Formats: sequence, C-alpha cells, structure tokens
Amino acid sequence: MHAPLAGIVGALDETQLELMRACIERELEARLGGGVSGTPALDPPRDPTVDPAGADGLGADGLGAATLHSIVTALSGVPGMGGGGACPRGALRNGDGAQPGPVPKAADVPCPAQSFEVPEGVKHLTSEQLDELTATFLAWFGAASTPVQRRSRGRLWVAFLMMRHGALRLGEVLALDDTADLDAVRQQVIVRGHGGREIQLPVPVMREVQRVLDDPMMFGLRGRVFRMDQGYVRRKFYERAAECSIPKEYLNPRVIRHSRAVELLRGGVPLKIVQGILGHQSMNQTANYLRFSDDDVRRIVHHYLNKETRMKTSARNAFTGRVTSVVKDGLLVEVELTTNSGLKVVSVITEESAQNLGVSTGKVMTATVKAPWVILAREENRLKTSARNRYAGKVARVNLSEIAAEVVVDLPEGTTVCALLTVESVKALDLAPGTDILVMFKAFSVILNVE
Repeated sequence: MHAPLAGIVGALDETQLELMRACIERELEARLGGGVSGTPALDPPRDPTVDPAGADGLGADGLGAATLHSIVTALSGVPGMGGGGACPRGALRNGDGAQPGPVPKAADVPCPAQSFEVPEGVKHLTSEQLDELTATFLAWFGAASTPVQRRSRGRLWVAFLMMRHGALRLGEVLALDDTADLDAVRQQVIVRGHGGREIQLPVPVMREVQRVLDDPMMFGLRGRVFRMDQGYVRRKFYERAAECSIPKEYLNPRVIRHSRAVELLRGGVPLKIVQGILGHQSMNQTANYLRFSDDDVRRIVHHYLNKETRMKTSARNAFTGRVTSVVKDGLLVEVELTTNSGLKVVSVITEESAQNLGVSTGKVMTATVKAPWVILAREENRLKTSARNRYAGKVARVNLSEIAAEVVVDLPEGTTVCALLTVESVKALDLAPGTDILVMFKAFSVILNVE
C-alpha cells in the first residue's frame, strides 16, 4: 500500500516535514517540467488559449488530479509517511478488504497497528479510496467554469479537507469561523463548543486551505466560508459518486470521519491521541474501530512475551505460557506449560524447585531449552524415544560452520525451535530448508523460570 498524501499524520517532526517538502518540490519539477526524476510528465501541456481553471487544473498555481496522484505516490518514499510505516516490513495486516497474505512465519513481526480488523458495522474507506476521493474533489473544484461556481466549489473543497484530514464532524466543520478558527502558523484547526479541541493538519493541507480562502472571490464570505446547509453539503458529496468508483453510500461525512480514524490507527498513532483528535469523551468509543481476532491476539502476545524472555536469557529456545497441569510424586514434579499459540511443553523438576518457583496451575512461567539439548529426527525413521516433548515441523534454515551446525525449525503454530548439531549429523539427516523434521527434547532438559 502506498502512503497517500491524505494519510500523513499532522504531528510530524521537522526532519519529516523537510523531507516531505523536498519530495513535493522534486515531483512538481518533474511533472510540470517534463519528467526530471525519470518519470514522464502525467499532466498534458496546457493550451494557453484554454481557461487555466479547466477540467484538470486549479489555475496557474494549482495541481491537476494526475499530478496530485503522482505526488501522493512519491510521498511513499518519505520516512514515517507510509500507511504501514509504524511497523516493520513483513508485518501482516487484516481487514480493509485486503487480500489474505501468506501464513505468518515465525520471522514475521506481528504489528498491532496492521493486524487489527475493522468491525463490520463501521463503514470506512481504504487509503486508496480516500486518495481517489481527494483527487475527485480536487478535479471537480478545478473544473469550475465561472467565478461564482469556483467560489461555491471552493467552499465544499475546504470543508472536505477539514473532514478528510481533521476527522471533524459535519456540524463542527459548518460551525468553523475561517477568520478565527484556523491557525496557519501552527497548522491547527480550533474546534469550539462541546468536545472542543485543537487539531493539527498536515502542512500542505493547511497551505491549500489558505490558498483557497485567499481567493478574491472569497473576500465577501470571510468568517462565513464554512457556513453551509447540511443537506446541501451531503447532496454534493453524494454527487461525487458519479465521478469515481466509490459506492454512493460511502460518500458521506460520517464515513470520511471513520476512515480518517482507521487511517490514523493503521499508521500507528496511539489510541489515546486518536481519541483526542476525534473528540471522543471515552476511549471505548475510539476502541470501537478496532477488533483483533483470537489468532492475532495469540500471535501478538506470543511474539512480545518471547521477545521479552529472549532479552533475559541466553537460551535460544524460550516458551512463555501458563501452567496447565501439575503432577507430584513426593520427589519430582511434572509441570505442563501451554503457550498462547497452543504449544504444550512438559518439564520435570524437583519438589524443592517447584516450591521455590511457586508452581501452580494458571501461573505464567517461561520454559527454556538450550539448543544442544534439542534432538532432531526424520519422521520416516519412526524413531522410538522417551522424550516427552515431540513436535513435527519444517526446517527453516541451516547455518553451517566447520564443526557444528545451527538448525532452525518452524513449528505449524508459529513457534521457532533452534537445535545445535554436528555437521556430520546434518549430513546424515540430509537436512535442508523445507525438510520435514521431528523436534524432541526431554522433560528433564526443560528449565522453568519466573519473573
């Protein structure tokens, strides 16, 4: 997914803003000057006899819809601008009509901002659809053929930008005083009354709003530019359905507000901050945009618990979960641990160790197994063994040295197990990525830890 201009979060640091400005200037030079950046100009040359506010323009200093789209695409290269920039590459995302990705591997980093689904009852647009809608509104505004029409469309265009980038309610937009509620220096919109707040807008958006408001045709309306009839605004939004591929029922201010909320959350903006932008009284209202499947919850918790554990132990294999079974015989204690991904690990420790650790059913513990204690076997050998912990998996990679080899195995539920073998053992088992393999380790080899 590329990073739309519409998806830039207003609160950017100075470095990001400078990168964004440089990117815009470079793309403008390329598109309007004949493709300096290696990409052919997308907007056709203008006929000097044609009205500069024609179907694909905004006047001498405006941008056509095609140019806008090229700049939007170019911004995907700016660090921190991407819709998925909050998470590393490889993070999986659900919802938004996205095609299902590959089954997550242990190497994938689960990203909460990209993993959540949007509940079915929340109508919203994807970032690409918001891109398309922005370009549609811009082209419609640019196609105004008379000064009166340009003023009328300009009012709707800036109202759309307030909803699109500020996530304002329609009533809040129509109540704005354009002379008192817009701070061009700080790029802020001041929402007054119930749920009052200050909302940061992206710099290019505020500049465009100011450019439209500074049009001489707006002078007689200053202070009242946003004061329009709600029914009129809604009707004009619905009419844009004929000019783009978005269903008519999605072209309304409420859906645009929902879409901005989802976009901010996808971008990694904390829930508390999004709550403030939307003006919600309770964080529970904002949380209604999020839904995590049981699999996502297990995967995310499993990843971060194991990540935390790996930072505190030298053992390559660490399994964090809850104690689901405790069996005692007076001397030894058999402890069964079940991880969030469903993997069961059995450990046998002494009664004294169990007491020192406070082992009990439901307690969260971490089981560690050192790589040299892990045994690998080919399933076709039908090996009989006393090892309590046996798991079928596939070899993910083999790292060889002159003496030893590190073999990493992926288990079906997402866990990774590492084994340390001799090079001769690797050759004897004919191990290679993709090989089906049995992973085993004895219960006495499992060490239990508590925080």
